[in-house]
Amino acid sequence: MAGGHGEGINYKGLTMHKPKRWHVVTGKGLCAVMWFWVLYRAKQDGPVVLGWRHPWEGHGDHGHEGGH
Repeated sequence: MAGGHGEGINYKGLTMHKPKRWHVVTGKGLCAVMWFWVLYRAKQDGPVVLGWRHPWEGHGDHGHEGGH
């Protein structure tokens, strides 16, 4: 098993070490990207997912000048 390098918190024989600074910063950055993506997709697809409108509604009539 791994040796006792540095200090950490022991819990039932498992030593949890503090994460390095770059792990914390990278994790927070990726978390922010994830939430921006989730909120962007909710803005785009929210009404369809919640059943407030159909997916084919709201695209406009681009090029449908016939009698549809």
